[in-house]
Amino acid sequence: MAQKIVTVYTDDLTGAESDEVGTHTFSLNGVYYDIDLTPENYDKLDAALRPFIESGRKQGRTKGAPRVHKSVAAGPSAEEVRVWARNNGFAVNNRGRVAREVREAFDAAH
Repeated sequence: MAQKIVTVYTDDLTGAESDEVGTHTFSLNGVYYDIDLTPENYDKLDAALRPFIESGRKQGRTKGAPRVHKSVAAGPSAEEVRVWARNNGFAVNNRGRVAREVREAFDAAH
């Protein structure tokens, strides 16, 4: 039995199928986007962004979205504080930030 795989290229803006669709990447507010466009719709995107590109400051090219490195917080983990808080009569959620008052009470007790 023979199989045939067909790849259909579709413009994300119009939904039109075309062999000329290309993938384009842009970013706004630190979020990177990929969009598949026909040459005509890419020209529209370029024309819409052109005044902003020409007025903006170029940051250079990147290989991908910048990685955000979280610093490791010093001191006890949120879970350690939650366990202590429950054992000492404080109402705390299972997730999210631990209230400042609870952390201060924990710090005062240790």
